[in-house]
Amino acid sequence: MLAIAQSILGGGAFPFRATLFDKSSEANWLVVWHQDTALPLRTRTEIPGWGPWSVKEGITYAHAPTRALNQIVALRLHLDDSTEHNGPLRVLPGTHKLGVLSNEEVEKLSRELEGNDCLASQGSVLAMRPLLIHSSSKSQNDFPRRVLHIEYAASGFVGDGLELAIA
Repeated sequence: MLAIAQSILGGGAFPFRATLFDKSSEANWLVVWHQDTALPLRTRTEIPGWGPWSVKEGITYAHAPTRALNQIVALRLHLDDSTEHNGPLRVLPGTHKLGVLSNEEVEKLSRELEGNDCLASQGSVLAMRPLLIHSSSKSQNDFPRRVLHIEYAASGFVGDGLELAIA
């Protein structure tokens, strides 16, 4: 997967955050349309365009500007089949090119554009940019949908002297 990330971001790309999504009949949730705009950072530095700031599990996060988020790609390794019935990732194609949007703009686009389900077989890898507007519905069956979501950055520094933290 590192080779895939490096082919997109360049040879210096490295993983900085990973999340295991484990959607099943016991853990079933809905995710509304959104962009992923918060990045984990080593230090808090008040810089225009960054923020609001928060701390989660001891790690500092800031909502980042478009220029920083364009240096990120997420690779999603499907540990199970992702079908139309087990709450697949849904995307609004092309929206990653629109920059950071307000919640109102995201909601408006979700009403105007047709979402696509990202169906994938076990072992497939899906690449997505954090600014791609995406969501997922609740699973409608008992088949699990586990996805290892690993985010990669082009380098450790995302602009304005800010350095990513490993989260």
